[in-house]
Amino acid sequence: MARDTVLPALPGLPALYRRAVTLAAQRSLGRAAAPSVLPAVRHRVDGVRTDLAALTRFQRLIGSAGRDQLPSAYLHTLAFPVAMSVLARPDFPLPLLGMVHLSNEVHQDRQVSAFEPLDVVAYAENLRPHAAGTQLDVVTEISAGDHRVWTGRSVYLARGVRLADTAPEQRREDRPPFAAPTPTGVWTLDGGIGRRYAAVSGDWNPIHLSGPTAKALGRTTPIAHGMYLAARMVDQAVAAPSGGLDWRIDFAAPVPLPGVVTTSFSRTPGDGGGRIDAIGWSAKRRRPHFTGWVRAD
Repeated sequence: MARDTVLPALPGLPALYRRAVTLAAQRSLGRAAAPSVLPAVRHRVDGVRTDLAALTRFQRLIGSAGRDQLPSAYLHTLAFPVAMSVLARPDFPLPLLGMVHLSNEVHQDRQVSAFEPLDVVAYAENLRPHAAGTQLDVVTEISAGDHRVWTGRSVYLARGVRLADTAPEQRREDRPPFAAPTPTGVWTLDGGIGRRYAAVSGDWNPIHLSGPTAKALGRTTPIAHGMYLAARMVDQAVAAPSGGLDWRIDFAAPVPLPGVVTTSFSRTPGDGGGRIDAIGWSAKRRRPHFTGWVRAD
């Protein structure tokens, strides 16, 4: 049975990343052992209020219209520090820095007003081997009053990390060559988009900020935040939802910054027009960056 740890306020992401660096150094020096199980704990922050100025900056950055309803991906951003506080615990078995974001799936019951106080709960589960390391799910739940209004499940991979007594997952068969669909648009991302998204989301992961900070984490260039891509995808698919919303995004190749993402949005045949499928890819390298879908009530 997971126990609740109630945090007094939303933790700051820069402090969490600093804690992750310190813990990684301690483990590399043998001063702290990495556990092999997930902590049976849920982190909780109650009464979270939306910063309206930050919301406006977020909406402008993703090209969304200014509304009093919170974009679905912004709810993820609002709750993200609580989820990261779970991953930055000393008893968390995987390194936070360098963790790869594989996918997100969200169920949202209704639109959420920017003026509602929100309660956020986050926990990790389903630790399992992956062909490239170890993966897990991070679940985030947002409630307004006694009603859960938003649930997100993020899948992360710790590349190259093997836990004790686990065998690597067998690699799947090679996928067929990528066949690009008919393009419907192009996103041109400049080299500073990672820093600007960090400023509106609070996610200052070094891999997104600059060449030198990305190289420290094994990348030759900074890469776009996955949730920036998700936010644009959801907003472009359903610009002004009025009811519930479900969506999913799976990340493939990272988007280097600066970079160009060719996109295709199309309605799913036979789905009553409610589901929109999305693909973003590199026309130059002919490989996908993400695939996803959005369904509005």
